[in-house]
Amino acid sequence: MSRITVQSGETKANGSIDYWLLGAALVLAGLGLVMVFSSSGVMAERVNGNRYFFIQRQGLFAMISLTLMIICAWMPRKILHGPVYLWLFLIIGLLVLTLVPPFSVKAGGARRWMRLGFMSLQPMELAKVVLVMYLAYFFSQKQQLVRSFSVGFIPPVVVTGFLGLILLLQPDFGGAVFLGMLFFLMSLVGGTRLTYLGVSMFFGIGAMGLLIASSPYRFKRWFAFLDPFKDPQNVGYQLVQSFYAFGSGGVAGAGFGAGKQKLFYLPEAHNDFIMAVIGEELGFIGVSIVFLCIGILLYRAFKVALAQDDLRDRFTAYGMGLVLGLGFLLNLAVVLGCVPPKGVAMPFLSYGGSNLLACFLCVGILLNLSRSART
Repeated sequence: MSRITVQSGETKANGSIDYWLLGAALVLAGLGLVMVFSSSGVMAERVNGNRYFFIQRQGLFAMISLTLMIICAWMPRKILHGPVYLWLFLIIGLLVLTLVPPFSVKAGGARRWMRLGFMSLQPMELAKVVLVMYLAYFFSQKQQLVRSFSVGFIPPVVVTGFLGLILLLQPDFGGAVFLGMLFFLMSLVGGTRLTYLGVSMFFGIGAMGLLIASSPYRFKRWFAFLDPFKDPQNVGYQLVQSFYAFGSGGVAGAGFGAGKQKLFYLPEAHNDFIMAVIGEELGFIGVSIVFLCIGILLYRAFKVALAQDDLRDRFTAYGMGLVLGLGFLLNLAVVLGCVPPKGVAMPFLSYGGSNLLACFLCVGILLNLSRSART
C-alpha cells in the first residue's frame, strides 16, 4: 500500500492537469450557456426589454469563474490551502451581512444575496467550499484524536452548526441541509466514530422534522412531491410543469428553442429547473449527454482524491467532488420529483454567478490537486 502523509502544503505539483475533468466541466458550462439563452430569452425580453439580458450576464459570470479556475489550478499549494480560519471567519462575516438589510437583497421572503454592483453574491455557495477546506484541514491534522468526542467531533459540529444556523435565519433551509450532508460525508471518511455520526444524524433529522412541522407552507411544499397533481395550481405547480417538460421531450426533443414550458409555464426555467428545459428541447439524448459529462467529472474528481499521497489533499479533493456531486444529485432529484422541491441550482448549467463561481472554484482546486496525483 502507498503511504499517505499528513504534512500539508509540502506536496510538489509539477504534473499536468486532468484534462478529462476540465473537458467535462467546460462541456457542461458551454451547454449551460446555450440553454440559459434558450430558456430565458422570452422572459428577459418581457421583463428587461432585452432578450440577451440573462445570457450576457451569464457569459460575464463564466469569464470571471474561468479566470478564478485558472488561478486556482496553478496556484502554489501552500497558498491554495492558505489560512483556512481566515476564510472561515470571512465567510461567516458575509453570511451575517446577508441578515443586515443595508447590505443584502431580499427576494422570495429571504435574505440570501449581497448586492455587488453588477451582480448579487450568494455567500452560501462559497460557504460549501470553505467548509470543505476547513474539514479537510481539521481531519488531516487531528487524525490521532479524531475518534475522541471533545477534540475530534465537537469542533466540526460547532462550526457546521453555526453556519447552518445563520442560513436558517435567512431563511435557507435547503442550504443548511446541504452543509449538514457535507459534514456527515466528510466526517464519515475522516474517521469520526459511527456512534457519534448516528446520534448527530438522529438529532439532525429530528430538527428538520420540527422545522418542517412548524411552518404550514413548508410542510405542504415538502410533501407536495408525494402527489403533486393533487394541487397542481399551487404547491405542486413547479413539479407538474417539470413533468410535462420531460414527458414532451421524447427521445430527440422538440429542438433547441422550440420548448413551450419555458413560456411562463415553468417557473425558474433558466435556473433551478433548467434540466426540465433540456429534457423538453434536447430529449433523452440531451439528458444522456449531461449525465455522461456528470459521470466523467465525478469519476475523475474522486480519482484525483484517491491518487493523493497527502491526507489533506485527499480530503480536499474528496470534498470538492462532494460539493459538485451533491449539487447534481439534489437538483436532479428535485426536478424528477424524487425529493421535496427546494431551490438547488444545477452545477454549471443553471443561471447564476455565485453557483457558477463556486463550481469552477471546485474544479480549479481539483485541477491543482490533479497535478500531484500518482499516475
